Amino acid sequence: MIKNALVTSITFIAILIFSACNHSEKKKELAQTYPEIKVVGAMKDAMWKGEIFSKINLDTISDKNGLFGLGPQTQLTGELLVIDGKSYVSKVKTGTTMTVNETFKTGAPFFVYGNVKKWKPIELPENISDLKTLETFIDEKSKSMKRPFAFKVSGKVKDATIHVQNLPPNSTVTSPQEAHVGQIDYKLQDEMVDIVGFFSTEHKTIFTHHDTFMHLHLITKDKLMMGHLDNAVFKDITLYLPVK
Repeated sequence: MIKNALVTSITFIAILIFSACNHSEKKKELAQTYPEIKVVGAMKDAMWKGEIFSKINLDTISDKNGLFGLGPQTQLTGELLVIDGKSYVSKVKTGTTMTVNETFKTGAPFFVYGNVKKWKPIELPENISDLKTLETFIDEKSKSMKRPFAFKVSGKVKDATIHVQNLPPNSTVTSPQEAHVGQIDYKLQDEMVDIVGFFSTEHKTIFTHHDTFMHLHLITKDKLMMGHLDNAVFKDITLYLPVK
């Protein structure tokens, strides 16, 4: 009886070890297939608690190979976009113009980022014409993917609206309305663009707004305009999802 109990115990331990190794291998495989997305700070803390100070300095991100990321600039004075290892900061100049500079010497009160080395192009049906239909399509296509994840869109937009945060100095923020004081909207027409997005069904008010699973920033191909993408009518675009 003691012998049988010993055999049972050894078998049970072996099963536990095998399961742990198998779980570790699966976790490793997932991590390799869908790179980990890092989230610093939270949109709700900036909007409701006034935490608009830097919670990350972008030049402290060590691995910039295939780096993608987005968020607002510290003190809500601009917009940030990292695309394929290059970092851009946009700031309001006038009601119709802006500046876009390439630099990692900046910070953000909340920021989402990750490294993607390889993309899979996805052919889009003709009915994918705006952000809502794009969100639904991505949700359906990514059911088996690890979330959150980065994605990108490249091509032509017929119309689009982007905004750039422009909060006056020494402002106090206790609500989304106060956070968007000074914000300027910019209209685009028939522009070739790149769009970087992050998708999650679990991060509303963390890095996406309460009514969407996506946070997107757009930059024109000539790098003259960049900002948070509010709406768009697509003309001819390609969707890219991350792969191993």
